[in-house]
Amino acid sequence: MIFTVAVPCPLRRTFDYLHPDSAPGVELRPGTRVRVPFGRQTLVGMVIAQTQDSTTPEDKLRAITEVIDAEPLLDSDALALCLWAASYYQHPVGDAVFSTLPTLLRRGAPVPDSHREYWQLSTLGLGLAETSLARAKKQQALVGFVRDQGQATSESLLAAGFTRAIINAVRDKELIALVRETAPIATFDSSLAEAPLALRDDQARALAALDYQRFATYLLFGDTGTGKTEVYLQAIAQVLACGRQALVLVPEINLTPQTLARFRRRFRCDVAVMHSGLSDRERLQAWADARRGKAGIVIGTRSAIFTPLARPGIIILDEEHDPSFKQQDGFRYSARDLAVMRASRENIPAILGSATPALESLSNAARGRYHLLELTERGTSAAAPRWQLVDLKGSELRGGFSAPVLDAMKEELALGNQVLVFLNRRGYAPLLLCHECGWQAECRHCSARMTTHLGQRRLICHHCEARQPIPAHCSTCGSVNIQFVGQGTERSEEVLNTFFPGTRILRLDRDSTRRKQAMADAVAEIHRNEPCILVGTQMVAKGHHFPAVTLAVLLDVDSGLFSTDFRAAERTAQLITQVAGRAGRESTDGRVLIQSHYADHPLLRGLMEGGYRGFSQMLIAERQHQQLPPFSFMALVRAEAAVPDDAENFLHAARSLLEKHLPPTPDVRYLGPLPAALEKRKGFHRYNLSVFTTNRSQLGEALRETCLALEAQKIPRTLRWSVDIDPQETI
Repeated sequence: MIFTVAVPCPLRRTFDYLHPDSAPGVELRPGTRVRVPFGRQTLVGMVIAQTQDSTTPEDKLRAITEVIDAEPLLDSDALALCLWAASYYQHPVGDAVFSTLPTLLRRGAPVPDSHREYWQLSTLGLGLAETSLARAKKQQALVGFVRDQGQATSESLLAAGFTRAIINAVRDKELIALVRETAPIATFDSSLAEAPLALRDDQARALAALDYQRFATYLLFGDTGTGKTEVYLQAIAQVLACGRQALVLVPEINLTPQTLARFRRRFRCDVAVMHSGLSDRERLQAWADARRGKAGIVIGTRSAIFTPLARPGIIILDEEHDPSFKQQDGFRYSARDLAVMRASRENIPAILGSATPALESLSNAARGRYHLLELTERGTSAAAPRWQLVDLKGSELRGGFSAPVLDAMKEELALGNQVLVFLNRRGYAPLLLCHECGWQAECRHCSARMTTHLGQRRLICHHCEARQPIPAHCSTCGSVNIQFVGQGTERSEEVLNTFFPGTRILRLDRDSTRRKQAMADAVAEIHRNEPCILVGTQMVAKGHHFPAVTLAVLLDVDSGLFSTDFRAAERTAQLITQVAGRAGRESTDGRVLIQSHYADHPLLRGLMEGGYRGFSQMLIAERQHQQLPPFSFMALVRAEAAVPDDAENFLHAARSLLEKHLPPTPDVRYLGPLPAALEKRKGFHRYNLSVFTTNRSQLGEALRETCLALEAQKIPRTLRWSVDIDPQETI
């Protein structure tokens, strides 16, 4: 028998191996980890299939070195999902499979509590005479110890004074045998620790529409404050009552503490948490608890979509529009789309929830692929927040704040309320320049300016994380007249401290929340509901419930109005709507002030007049007219190299190969190769080739053949390339 094995390498193929000589009686099933010789090294691989034929000559086939798992690590459903994702996203299969596993499992570590191992006497050992090992008294004693105990773990043998050398010697004489038993599927407590809330009519209709016995995708579309989370919780309760598990995905690691607290208040069962902020050991334990069925609920970020479940019952994706659900490097999968695919394969429901659904999801609902469930009533007595555009043209700004905004903030704080200030730029200032000669601090590795971080006394590139001290004088003309231009959250915090000296200012961005408990501590302080000002980036807009916030201020939305990315209008509308939704979530009405130099811009006016619902329909009509996603399928071939021509020439070759399989027609369009919006990053020059087509399967097949051809070509040593299917970012 020949075994097809996937190994973590950049090649788009699997490799064939023979059964290991060291385990002649062991059955190897797909999903089992093994160690295999690969070139001059030994790698952890995974058995994908068994076959009797191989394209590799028989005398070239090598044997598997070691079998790591007694039972498959991944069951057939989990393995099939990984293989499908690798194929669809045009990624090397071994790298894709292993990137879905916790780090320790990639290295060959055992699964915690997945099996029990113990030694017992073999048939030969049972018939061994007491004097047979007279010249090896330690070995004789070990055989007697195991006979007396019936079975003994390695730990108990070591504790009894037997060394590993003695254990191995007795094993090699085939007097004892190692038995591995798979742990039984665990159970969990499905009862509630807290009574569910009473549902409004629209929530009750949404919950009643769910079918837990078969696959369907439900788009739960409700403005912020309409109670989507309560629908999730009550749907999960019904799934748990049937003895099945729930998988819940959230976009941000910093959302997890708040979400986790709410789930643990409601349910008695174990809740496993999966995100990149955990230690390797913590992540592995959570993965194992989900796989064994010990955890009734699994909550995680993007990569948790691959977490195996013993008894899957439902998949929920909160804030389904969020771009963080798409992996942006390496294995570039979409957790949202995989959630739907996984639910289909496991015949369970999937709920995608958002106040600002992605246009793809709204289009799928319009076509009948998703069931649209709308929540239109707010869960509090407060009315929907009132929006107001603040035109900055000709206005005097004080530290980036207009007079109407400062007056509104003073008014809300005087009433004992909280104010949220949103600015999607961290740091102190996005530009450092010389007032005399115009020199600008630019990154040496990227085509981008360095951002000043005054607290760290550093200039930092937000694309490659390069750092350097803030210069005391201009490197070009020597002038000391160096100025900070523009505004980030750090500078806004400083300005607000001067305007409101007696008010607590809390800054929430990636810099201020690096410490493990920093975000949880800040949220706890906000929930004391004392007057304060929250200054933050996108992380404050993602699903947080701040009861005392009655005013949301968006300092600068203009950067999103003139992007070359066709998704920019959608992203900007979603961001504005999500930030606005943080205001007035309890009994007090909320206000939203949006500062802009382009108050008459069609995007802002359309959003003000029609809300996200109306504005999204306008965008969908525009996309359909231009045959852009979701009305076509898109792939982006990226290349980067130390020499710009190397990347551009490579993509010209890629385009030629693609056009052989997929010639340009009115339904097949090519764009590029063109420099990326951020042309240089980390010292590499970046180029993109875009492909649009109305036939998904033809695009996939053409890319598959092209990738294999490109992989076989000799390319410059510094060149790197990748394929991005359904890309969400084009920078």
